[in-house]
Amino acid sequence: MDTRLITIDKEEPEPDRIEEAAAVIRSGGLVAFPTETVYGLGGSALDPEASRKIYAAKGRPSDNPLIAHIAGFDALPELAAEIPETARILMRLYWPGPMTLVFKKTDAVPYEITGGLDTVAVRMPSHPVARALIQAAGVPVAAPSANASGRPSPTRAEHVAEDMDGRIDMILDGGEVGIGLESTIIDVSGSQPSLLRPGFISEEMLAQVLENLTVDDASMGPVGSDMHPKAPGMKYRHYAPRAQMTIVRGGTQVVEAQICHLAQEAVRAGKKTGILCTEESCPVYKEALHLTPERQDGGGIILKSAGSRHDSLSVAHNLYSALRFFDSVQVDVIYSESFEEGRLKGAIMNRLQKAAGYRILEV
Repeated sequence: MDTRLITIDKEEPEPDRIEEAAAVIRSGGLVAFPTETVYGLGGSALDPEASRKIYAAKGRPSDNPLIAHIAGFDALPELAAEIPETARILMRLYWPGPMTLVFKKTDAVPYEITGGLDTVAVRMPSHPVARALIQAAGVPVAAPSANASGRPSPTRAEHVAEDMDGRIDMILDGGEVGIGLESTIIDVSGSQPSLLRPGFISEEMLAQVLENLTVDDASMGPVGSDMHPKAPGMKYRHYAPRAQMTIVRGGTQVVEAQICHLAQEAVRAGKKTGILCTEESCPVYKEALHLTPERQDGGGIILKSAGSRHDSLSVAHNLYSALRFFDSVQVDVIYSESFEEGRLKGAIMNRLQKAAGYRILEV
């Protein structure tokens, strides 16, 4: 399959290019497009065959639900059998935006998009390209992240091409996305709202408006193989670089010293080693490990900053690009600091721990 790459204005998307992409979706094809969170891989949410194509392109397990994206509130009743008051409160506050809600589904929603469940995950994105595409397509658009299953999610069109070239019909290149982490997911299908996946809308923000919010265990820890996920990102290995990654957690100076020790041991064992760090700690590693630009380019240890320790927005924005960078330079192992400051610490650590397969060293 020849995958077409089309550049599009992210603020004022060209109508002819939007219509071209919408026609692909209406005909049962797949289009990758930018949202405010990450790039999504879109197909008609009401077409079972389009959902099967999405699973095949990604290599995604068929019990891992997809998210249906809508452009307006009037599209929700076709998908959601019940819209509880909790959902209405959240929608008034956070739609359009980086929030997904899980509802009881209507008969119009095929089981191919829900992973066989009687619930459906729905989001209304705020990105101009995403909204224009969904509106022009005239159908809800199923759109998981546009990456091969298990890989770091794409925040630029080139990331999509790395994984999806030859597998999908079209990529709309709207430049780098804003947030960089997937949406917050809240289950509103039961008696109590439950946080299934943390995101830009944090648990603390939700707790201010929902007195009875619960947090699903799968949001921050490993789950059993018999678990049937209600939303993306809950069960399977996600967001992972190709190299084995270990998170080192503890006091700042102790963590830096331990990562230096581990990196040196790895290099002595013949392993090309990546260190995922912060802007503040990068100079510490350079000095302690006697790194020069030349050695970092071709030697045994390569540093990559995810952003400032005091700016969780920057870490969220850069995290997946940093993990893909380590893939591009073909490191064998990665040692990562933990990022547990700021409003987005829950979302960042959720992604980081899953990327590391919950391989965490406490020091």
